[in-house]
Amino acid sequence: MSESSAAIDVRAGVGLLRVWAMPLSEPAVEVLAIAALCPILLVVAFWNGFPLTFYDTGAYMFEGLGGHFVVERSPVYSLFLRFGGAGVNLWWIAILQAAMTAFVMVQTARALKPEMTLTYLAVIAGLLVMATGLPWYVGQIEPDCMTGIVVLAIYLLAFHTRKLGRWRVALLVAVAAIATGAHPSHLGLTAGLALALTIYRGWIWFSGRKDWPRANIVFPAISFVLGLALVLSANFYFTREFFVSRAGPVFIFARLVQDGIAKRELDAVCPQAHLQLCAYKDTLPKTADDWLWGVSPFAKLKRFEGTAAESEFVVKDSLKRFPLQHLTAALEDAATQFITFKTGDQIEPQEWILYPDLDHFIPRQMHAYMQARQQRGMVDFKPINRVHVLVGWLALAGLLAWLAAAIRFGRHRTSVFLGFILTAMIGNAIICGVTSNPHNRYQSRLIWLPAFALAVLVSERHIAALRHFPKSGT
Repeated sequence: MSESSAAIDVRAGVGLLRVWAMPLSEPAVEVLAIAALCPILLVVAFWNGFPLTFYDTGAYMFEGLGGHFVVERSPVYSLFLRFGGAGVNLWWIAILQAAMTAFVMVQTARALKPEMTLTYLAVIAGLLVMATGLPWYVGQIEPDCMTGIVVLAIYLLAFHTRKLGRWRVALLVAVAAIATGAHPSHLGLTAGLALALTIYRGWIWFSGRKDWPRANIVFPAISFVLGLALVLSANFYFTREFFVSRAGPVFIFARLVQDGIAKRELDAVCPQAHLQLCAYKDTLPKTADDWLWGVSPFAKLKRFEGTAAESEFVVKDSLKRFPLQHLTAALEDAATQFITFKTGDQIEPQEWILYPDLDHFIPRQMHAYMQARQQRGMVDFKPINRVHVLVGWLALAGLLAWLAAAIRFGRHRTSVFLGFILTAMIGNAIICGVTSNPHNRYQSRLIWLPAFALAVLVSERHIAALRHFPKSGT
């Protein structure tokens, strides 16, 4: 190698190191950060050898690639699979999800800490990959990774539009709309966050607290309206009818089965109500999952289509008859959901149910699918959750402590950011715990947000200060 070539290589290496030390406020570094975070967020999928799957993955494929409406699955996410290239390779979907997640993470870091370097953000992402369930959802063919996207995108659109600029705002609105429409619970979450922002803005106006950051409710509202429009349009595409969901009452009825309210209601109205469900009121299963997915009368009654009307009747009539029991059960389920967040909920070998759909729609990918660690039963979540659950609790405690301190010492922007994350987690627990029933994955898909928020707020400057903290002498 000549001296000139060596000099060029050295200069190139030095230039690359300088880029990694440059702040995210630089547009080129911002783009590089998004690109750098994508493979980090997909580490688990790479390790698995194939994108992770869930039991619902086959239904989304059947709906999106097969063109068959599935009442209990989001048609928006199904079409996301179709137009995102799932039929060509499921890796395209994983990459798109990683890009969307990386984009909102980078924009959050830029908005809160524009001086943050690419290296520091990459370290944060690496720690989240090891200590939280984030990569298990980003690399999974399931809309769960988009729950966190909804929260961060709505926060940015509410409080940082001036820093973001037009094209970033436009992209965030588009990302938030897609994520909102990707799952029914996300519609409720986005609507709830928009409502919370409206209440917060009203509080600012009535109390005259001009030192608190003002909330822009226009762009969050636009994101919700676009997400709702996607849901209505996707449902119309498959059924030629406009509606939000036909499965909602059935999921709520299943939760009432688990809480014992369905049995009390059927005892009160049968046989006068002439419901098909009356024949099974004394043999209802103990859990919602057993009713929906196990060996139960639900299948005999033609599942979602056959039980929708009676489920809706039971839900509405029982609210009138047993309002206190409903309230008590809802509070218990929401509280249970808030503290239920282990990683790996039903991420296990699933080929016994998924193979027919996947083999029909992606036959060329089946060898890689069957060779993946997940399908070979090589994933043990017990040691993983020793870390993830502990980190989740520590991060949640840290968020609450920092939020209290920020409020006490007048750090209003920090208070709003942490308060928004906490509000989203409470809202998600209420929506999922009440309209479905508590599952680990519902809160696990958000529990990485407190850790991310704390890591962003603890800037490199704070770490440097700790490293040089003077030691006490004697």
